[in-house]
Amino acid sequence: MKHKPAMYALLRLHAELGGKIKANRTEAKKLAIDMMHVEAVLKLLDPSFNVRVIAPRRRNNKNPWFKKGEMFRHAIDVLRRASGPMTAREITEALLRSCGVEPDTKSVRSLFGGVQGSLRNHDGVTVKRSGEGMPARWRLAN
Repeated sequence: MKHKPAMYALLRLHAELGGKIKANRTEAKKLAIDMMHVEAVLKLLDPSFNVRVIAPRRRNNKNPWFKKGEMFRHAIDVLRRASGPMTAREITEALLRSCGVEPDTKSVRSLFGGVQGSLRNHDGVTVKRSGEGMPARWRLAN
């Protein structure tokens, strides 16, 4: 039997995946019980509260270029190297180039919201809007 090592590896992989599925089912049951306890406490505090309006939070970091918290630091570096104020789109394109990605429409759209949101969150603290009008131009705050 010339496929014996491959068969052995596939059998182990199958068993491991089955174990993970079983562990996830157990964890899902535990989380459901925990959620029911939280709902019960909410009902104790406010019997008329509708728990169905609570939307589940999904945390999917779909940004393949930057980890959580890294993007703004890199945007600050771009602004430090810039000769003048830049728009959020210009900063986004510079960030993509620094990652070795040619900025196309899809990649700019996926990163632009995060850059713009970060700039707005730090407005007046780390960065400042330069002038009036739209699109906003950003510079470092001194």
